Amino acid sequence: MDKFQESVLEKKIYDVLVIGEGVSGLTAAYALAQKGLEVATFEAGLFGGLVISICELEPALEQRVLCGAELAAELMEANSRLGIASIQKAVLGLKIEGEIKQAVTAVGIFSAHQIVIASGAKLKNLGVPGEADFEGRGVSKCAACDGPMYQKQEVVVVGGGDSALQEALVLARYCSNVHLVHRGSSFRAQKRFVEKVNKSPTISTTWNATVKAITGSAMVEGVCVELANGQIQDIPCTGIFVYIGLAPNSEFLPAAIELSNKGFVITDDKLRTTVPGIWAIGAVRYGYRGLLSDAIEEGYHVADRIYKDSK
Repeated sequence: MDKFQESVLEKKIYDVLVIGEGVSGLTAAYALAQKGLEVATFEAGLFGGLVISICELEPALEQRVLCGAELAAELMEANSRLGIASIQKAVLGLKIEGEIKQAVTAVGIFSAHQIVIASGAKLKNLGVPGEADFEGRGVSKCAACDGPMYQKQEVVVVGGGDSALQEALVLARYCSNVHLVHRGSSFRAQKRFVEKVNKSPTISTTWNATVKAITGSAMVEGVCVELANGQIQDIPCTGIFVYIGLAPNSEFLPAAIELSNKGFVITDDKLRTTVPGIWAIGAVRYGYRGLLSDAIEEGYHVADRIYKDSK
């Protein structure tokens, strides 16, 4: 998008601005445009959000697409056909004085009657020595992207939820051994993922363990973990994949929008924030249940609420 196009888009007053092109944001934008509202979406990174690294979707969605990246592409293409403006810029802040709400970006200020916050969340870091140093040199957060580089090698996956187990299963296709390191004594993941992991001859689990450091020279060479009894164990590996939870992308929001103590946006049961005319959906929202079907449902629900309010 060139500067002339950006200038034209900036001068409009949209019905709704949607911040984030993950599944929830793209779904909301699509549903709003179908109802005849003029919509623009914003995205600081790749469209699709965290779903693009997911290889196995929920059973209800698997009949339509093969993986998360395909689902995101399908949604993005549908929005393009409806003429929804996609602005590939980060929203740096919101101005919420008066009836018109504004999204501030590095290229200008965009205005609308209502805003949907669908900025999602990012994977948490371990915060241990070596993690930042080896980013891109053995520290990864996408098995689908990087897995093929670890053919017949040993890797570590940290976590015990759906994402950790799904990524371990992806890596098991390529790696000689996948070490799952989990701080608990049982997995939090769905039963179907747990069963697949338990059946895999390539995946082994270290329970009640926390990562203390990531070691190596030019590349990752090992992970140091502490067991429940205080014993330190070194696991040789060439890669580590971390899935220990999410941190919301809410740092750009003004103080008038109430957040939880962990930074997630507080909404009522109609997905309204504490500021009239501003809504929140998806992984950035406190109380979001975390499934793709929930993201889609919230996208359609917020579109219905906004349309009814605009009548």
